[in-house]
Formats: sequence, C-alpha cells, structure tokens
Amino acid sequence: MDTTLRDGEQTSGVSFSAAEKLTIAQLLLEELKVDRIEIASARVSEGEFQGVKGIMSWAESKGYSNRVEVLTFVDGGLSIDWMKKSGAKVQNLLTKGSLNHLTHQLKKTPEQHFTEIAKAIADAKESDIETNVYLEDWSNGMRNSPEYVYQYLDFLTQQPIKRILLPDTLGVLIPSETFKFISEITAKYPKIHFDFHAHNDYDVSVANAMEAVRAGIHGLHVTVNGMGERAGNAPLESTVAVINDFMPEIKINVKESALYSVSKLVETFTGYRIPANKPIVGDNVFTQTAGIHADGDNKNNLYFNDLLPERFGRRRKYALGKTSGKANIEKNLQELGLQLNQEDLKLVTQRIIELGDKKETVTKEDLPYIISDVLDSHSYEEKISVESYLLSHAKGMRPSTTICLKIDGEIIEEHAQGDGQFDAFMNALTKIYKSKKMTLPKLTDYAVRIPPGSSSDALCETIITWTNTNGKEFKTRGLDSDQTVAAIIATQKMLNVVTN
Repeated sequence: MDTTLRDGEQTSGVSFSAAEKLTIAQLLLEELKVDRIEIASARVSEGEFQGVKGIMSWAESKGYSNRVEVLTFVDGGLSIDWMKKSGAKVQNLLTKGSLNHLTHQLKKTPEQHFTEIAKAIADAKESDIETNVYLEDWSNGMRNSPEYVYQYLDFLTQQPIKRILLPDTLGVLIPSETFKFISEITAKYPKIHFDFHAHNDYDVSVANAMEAVRAGIHGLHVTVNGMGERAGNAPLESTVAVINDFMPEIKINVKESALYSVSKLVETFTGYRIPANKPIVGDNVFTQTAGIHADGDNKNNLYFNDLLPERFGRRRKYALGKTSGKANIEKNLQELGLQLNQEDLKLVTQRIIELGDKKETVTKEDLPYIISDVLDSHSYEEKISVESYLLSHAKGMRPSTTICLKIDGEIIEEHAQGDGQFDAFMNALTKIYKSKKMTLPKLTDYAVRIPPGSSSDALCETIITWTNTNGKEFKTRGLDSDQTVAAIIATQKMLNVVTN
C-alpha cells in the first residue's frame, strides 16, 4: 500500500492540490501497479474532501474503489459521515496500539476504547464501508505493554474487519525486533491479514520491511521517495528493489520501470528535492565518476551489480571531472557519436581535469564545447598569455581590473576601470597595447551560451567576434565556469591569433 498522499503529505511543508492528488493516484494504481493507496485523513479540510471526492469518482469509473483508503478516527461517526459524502469505501481506523498512548493521550481503559472501536466498525459496516484498523504506536506497545497488544488483537479478531495495520509510529524498531514481533503475531493469528508500516528515523525502514516480509507479514506500507513525517517512511523504490532481488519467492505487482518517472513527478509537485545519492532514484546512483570504474565497465562490466538502471527507466552515466580519466571521456564520446585521436583525447582529458578543479562535475553536454575549446587552442603558437588578473565589482563603485600580460617573455601590468569587469579588462589591455604601439582588433559581437539542459553552475562558452584593421572578421571561443573568465580566455586566443 502506497501512502504518499496521506502519510507522505505529512512531510514538513508539503501539501498536494486536488489535481495533483488525482494525478499521483492515477499513476500509482495504473502505471506503478501498486495494490492499494491511502490518499487522505478524514475531516482535515475542505480541500482534502474535494481531493478525495475527485479520486473516488475516477476510481469508481475504473473499478478501483476498494483499492483506495482513507485514515479515519474513533469520533462518534463523524469520519464515517465524511467518507460517505466523499464516496470513499475503505477506512483505516486509527486506534491506540500501546497502553502508554491509551492511558496518557486518551485517558481511557482498554475496555472503554474497545467499546468505541466496535461501534465505529459497526457503523462503517452499516454504511457499506470496509474497515482496516491501525494500532498506533504498536512497536512501543510490543516493547512495553505486550499484554495490552495481545488483549487488543484478541478483540479485533472477533470484529468484521479486513486487515490489521501494525505501524512503527516513532521509527524505533531495529530489524531483529521487527522479525521477532511480527513472527509472534503471524504465528498466533494465522488467519488474519497484517500490514507493516515502517518509519525511517534510524534509517533502517527498508531493512525492517525486509524482516517483516521474512516474518510473514501480508502487506507493506511505503511512500514515493520515502516521504513522510520526520525522517519519512519506507521508500517504495528501495523496498521494491530489495524484495525483487533478495526475496524471489515473493511476487509483487509494482512495475519497476515506472518508479523513476513517478518519483520525479512527486519531486516536482512537492518541491521536496531527492538527495543525489538516494538509492534507485537519486541523480548520482547510476553515475560512475572514477575512471577505473568506467575502464572496468569496458572490460566485462566489472563494476555492474543487479541494480541495472534500465530496470528503473534510467541509463548509466559516466561523470566527467578530476577523477574521471580517459575511460569516462571515451564512454561519453561514444554516446555523442564522437571520436578523437589519442593526442587530442589526452588534451581534452587535461582540460576536463582543470575545469573539474573549478566545477565539481563536467556534464556530457559540456563535452562538445570542451573539445572545440581544446582543438581551437592548439591551432596556433601561444606567444601572449594573460598571466594573472584581479577583477573587482562592488556596489556603488565602477568595476575595475588589474591584469598581468606576458608578451614574448616580457611581463607588463596595467589597471583600468570600465562599465563592467570585462570592459575594464579590455581597457587595461588597450593601455598595454598602446604602450607597445600595437593595435587590437575591434570587438564586434559577444555571445554567451551554456550547454542545453544545464543549470546555473554550467560551463559558459563565450564566443567573441573580432574585426581586424583590414576588415576581416574572425571568432574566438573561451570556456570556463565563470562567464567573465571565459571571455578573458577567448580574448587571449584572439591576441595569439593576430600575432601568429
């Protein structure tokens, strides 16, 4: 059962609109093929009511009504009335699964609580609503008041309910406890359907879900991207992968290839970013960064495991950066349909290492720009170089630049101001050339672009068009993670082009 739309929405700062809830519900049931979904808590708000109404209207048209569930409360029939008006057909009744919660929160005896629960179940049956029962704080109940838990379970087995839901409400269980508690319960009540609802406070929710399955649990509660209160719930994507790979005797219907697309949609709707290193759906989990790994993949897939990205609608990537090496670059070139000789490949590798010192990861989309930059760079002899520069830009003051230029072994330093940092750089450069009685070409066009699909940390390619004194136009390119630096690199190329 996926509870992204109910428990997952309890993630701090997350709230789905009615339209978003309907879209996610449709994807969960029709694309991902989960068995059931829990979509809301009764009586929360008018927006929640409209969301449930919309989902139930769609579910009824598809024959899914009994696969859509709503959290309800022991509230004298108010939740049942709410469900009837919304069209919901299955209630997950929230009750107390530990004596501590019952005594201190409700301040009632077990007998009083059981009487009210029996009435809530009877009212639901009379309204043709199916009942499952949550035992809130069940895990602490098993630790601290097992007699109460078994007294309650004995009572529930006599009620007209479909499932008993066992939540680790505070995320306190370790895997060995999960196995022990659920094994005892499934052995004692072999004819009852039990679900396990894991939270991830100690980062062991998937391990607990795995142990629950080993112990004979009949259902698991999960959320997309592990969303949920505090540290979240057991993540759907990891739980599915673990069961499929390590418990082949357990057959589940979830469609692995749809996991990533649904995960990204939920990320978009919630604004709740998926960590890059999150298993299965994180940006980095199928990205090889070390060159030795790419080399191994070329040699009988030495660094592959059973978590092949294609299973989840994804592809393996080979990151470009300081540690990538030639093997990663060759993998990316293959994908782009490009081929370089060994000398050019060495130069490109060195340039990527230099850029990687400034920018953590160089993307595949950056690669054509880098190749163009490198091949362009060794088409002339470098006689002039910008040895160093200081760029200054402060509010209320004109931008200024100090540059140190090396011309045929001579070092010349100059300072100037301008309307921007690059304008100040060009003014300082003009001063140097005038002092050497040399003439600079005229800058006639200046364009900046970043690789498609890149973000604010992308490499910038600056393309500058120059016009020589004879009227001939030519272009130079510069590449860097900083736009002004890219322009300076393009300018240095220009200086050498006109000198050669």
